[in-house]
Amino acid sequence: MTHLDLTGAEVLLPGGLRVQTVSFAQGIMQAEQVGRIVDLTGFLVLPGIIDLHGDAFERHLAPRRGAMKQMNEGLIAAEAELAANGITTAVLAQFVSWEGGLRGLDFADQVFGAIRATAPDVVTDLRAQLRFETHMLDLYAELPDRIRQWGLSYVVFNDHLPHDRLAAGKTPKRMVGQALKAGRNPDVHLAMMQDMHARRGEVPAALDALCAILAEAGVQMGSHDDQTIEDRAIWRGRGVRVAEFPETQAAAEAAHAAGDAVVMGAPNVVRGGSHNGNLSAVDLIAMGMCDALASDYHYPSPRRAALMLADTGLCDLAAAWHLVSAGPAKVLGLADRGTLAPGMRADMVILHKDSRRVAATLAGGQFSYLSGEIAERFIG
Repeated sequence: MTHLDLTGAEVLLPGGLRVQTVSFAQGIMQAEQVGRIVDLTGFLVLPGIIDLHGDAFERHLAPRRGAMKQMNEGLIAAEAELAANGITTAVLAQFVSWEGGLRGLDFADQVFGAIRATAPDVVTDLRAQLRFETHMLDLYAELPDRIRQWGLSYVVFNDHLPHDRLAAGKTPKRMVGQALKAGRNPDVHLAMMQDMHARRGEVPAALDALCAILAEAGVQMGSHDDQTIEDRAIWRGRGVRVAEFPETQAAAEAAHAAGDAVVMGAPNVVRGGSHNGNLSAVDLIAMGMCDALASDYHYPSPRRAALMLADTGLCDLAAAWHLVSAGPAKVLGLADRGTLAPGMRADMVILHKDSRRVAATLAGGQFSYLSGEIAERFIG
């Protein structure tokens, strides 16, 4: 395994950037120099990005319907994209949803199996998250066993049923296209949605029981798109302590006040707001109520968001980068990563100082990405 001393670079420490030697051996950060010296003058060395929720890997698994038959190869392509964007730990968020198709149970079973099979052969630490649609009542009995078989430690609950339109007796928007993508007759698909909506009164008790089982098994749980203080209180009562992408300031404030982790989307920062008009991540960060930023649907966004936050002066670089490194590590309970302190995993991203583009990424002391001029410095 690589033993290197990186000199000349500006290194991101809790107090900010400072020219300092970075040493690592056997995949662990070291306090003293240990090996071959590599001059990285003109570069920045920062902790590796920890992405605790992203689904951009989907396009690598199925770039066109039916086009990808070897899912493992799709995951390897996704890992290459993650590494090129400085991500050293990635939580791949896979739906199990009534929508079917790429979000159906059968596809999820294949994805989770492929992640378990592929993860040992790649450098980036790949982990899986289940995003479960709460109104799929017929799956509740078997779900704990499936989660155990899939080897999952993180489950997030969603409800994307268009309840307002269903309650009004209207056909949901894009329903026909959605049904056809799932391989269902549109009438059958609509009847399924109507039935789930009609049984919505059974969901709270079913969730209470399911969350109790998962909590007992040590599974971390999150809720998606909380809207109200009451929503967050109910989820917290079930042991669901991560609030992913709360839609309102009230829900985010309630989560923060109770010590629940608040996760927002990095694209929200890059775009200057939510793509669907929900709570602004920048506003929440300014109020000190955001614990971590996730890629959501765009892997370049965590790096870009952190740099933008520092450039605008909303927070310094150390605080901004914390949102994509040590912050996510804390949310996930990964005490061995997130900073460049001695004893931590040697996870780091090296940026060109001027362009701040990714030049190299190392996870556990191994290169997952290396491109351009910097390669000559390491190889020469």
